[in-house]
Amino acid sequence: LYPDIRDSALMMYPWSFSTKKIQLSRLLTAPGSVWSYAYQLPGDRLGNPTAVYESSAVGSPVRKEWEIQGDELLTNLEYVYLDYRYSVGEYAMPQYFVQFLKYQVAWHIAEAITEQQDKGAYWRRIAIGEPTENGRGGFFRTAAQIDGQGNPARAISDFTLVDARFG
Repeated sequence: LYPDIRDSALMMYPWSFSTKKIQLSRLLTAPGSVWSYAYQLPGDRLGNPTAVYESSAVGSPVRKEWEIQGDELLTNLEYVYLDYRYSVGEYAMPQYFVQFLKYQVAWHIAEAITEQQDKGAYWRRIAIGEPTENGRGGFFRTAAQIDGQGNPARAISDFTLVDARFG
């Protein structure tokens, strides 16, 4: 139960402590499709990559010419650098996230332990807020704000609509 709750909580938000940047290793066998290269995806990843790059240089553009099949990333890029979220061990989690996980676990086990539906609803509100907040309230909001304080604001780097309009 706990690893499932932990990993789903890690996927709720791009937590700064759960992101890795690595260069992928190219596989020896070609994919045999429209793609020229296959790369092994990391075993500790959660979900799909958040960004794929062709270079590790600062300012390198995000590439969109790729697809995932099984545990491989297929592309025509000769080199692949990846940003992704991974399953963080408890020892590496900051205190605000550990507290959020405690509320998540309480929410998921409260009804089974107490046999009272209102206890589960109570801990759900503490963890993620009211249903009208779409899972973005409660202590989740506090934890996300704490996590975001140490990160600069993300600028929009893809101006596809503007380029299409004026291009």
